Amino acid sequence: MDQPVIGVLALQGGVAEHLAALERCGARAIPVRRVEELDAVDGIVLPGGESTTMTRLLDTFELYEPLRARLADGLPAYGSCAGMIMLATSVDDDRTAAVRPLGALDVVVRRNAFGRQVDSFETDLDFQGISDPVHAVFIRAPWVEKIGSGVSVLAAVPEALDDATTPDATEREGLAGRIVAVQQGAVLATAFHPELVEGDERVHRYFVRIVRGR
Repeated sequence: MDQPVIGVLALQGGVAEHLAALERCGARAIPVRRVEELDAVDGIVLPGGESTTMTRLLDTFELYEPLRARLADGLPAYGSCAGMIMLATSVDDDRTAAVRPLGALDVVVRRNAFGRQVDSFETDLDFQGISDPVHAVFIRAPWVEKIGSGVSVLAAVPEALDDATTPDATEREGLAGRIVAVQQGAVLATAFHPELVEGDERVHRYFVRIVRGR
């Protein structure tokens, strides 16, 4: 597959940034808002945003069931931040009724696990399958509470965090070791936003390789 067609779910969130990153990786990237656009893709990205809103919009645009069906049929997918939540099997949160995950990834995800917007932070992560550390931007990010037997952990929060880019020390206890990137077959998810790191498309290239491999 010389140039896979990869869609970005274009209902909310960092759609333009994902489209640009995928194009730089050699894919043909298209926004997806309608079923016929979903039918045309070889893979799909679910961007960040707000998972309760994303659930509602998937219903409004009549995309929830078609997307769930294509994922169940093996469509490669990558979810960042809220996209990770939407790809999960289960969400561990007080407002779970407002989020209807798509069940493509055998994980339990906790929404807003790292805190509020003011608790956003950045750090470097070792990422399995990528040779050098990946700079990760966390914004109201989830983390993975539990993984199924077929899920591989690709990245976790390191023991030492850069004091200049992380929350206050009193807020950092318990962050180390939290799972923030996983893969199960052709489904990839990160709690962070690689599309916001200018000039580094390695996570997107990783996903494009997955799509080409299918």
